[in-house]
Amino acid sequence: MEVRFLDIRDKYWNKTIEMAENCSWRAGSSLGRKMRAKEFQDFEGVFVAIEEEKVIGFCTITKTDYIPNCVYTPWIGFIFVDEKYRGNRISEKIIKKALEYAKTKGSDKVYISTQEDNLYEKYGFKQIDSLKSYGDTLEKILVFGIK
Repeated sequence: MEVRFLDIRDKYWNKTIEMAENCSWRAGSSLGRKMRAKEFQDFEGVFVAIEEEKVIGFCTITKTDYIPNCVYTPWIGFIFVDEKYRGNRISEKIIKKALEYAKTKGSDKVYISTQEDNLYEKYGFKQIDSLKSYGDTLEKILVFGIK
């Protein structure tokens, strides 16, 4: 399995859009729209896990998340792994690659928002806050300190 950062010219760009738009997770379609509109700027982008020429998972790194007026940055978001590939620590590998990338861009902390309990803590994230999202849901804000 390979994990890599995509740019718009990458052969997996459109494959990732298709996967996002057709995956079982309702937020996937939002990522597909964001990619089609080329809304990523500066260091922002998409990481994918690829197995035998197939996109099997993805995540993003962005300046902002689904939290209004938030001071925290950057964010890992849109974390998804195809159901057939779960249980193989693919999310961990994608997140690790995103953290390594953030470090090369000068970040010493990276944030994730979630409503889930104990999902990202196993990767070293720690809850530091709870904030309302644009969708009016209460999100746990977790941070990972990059060494």
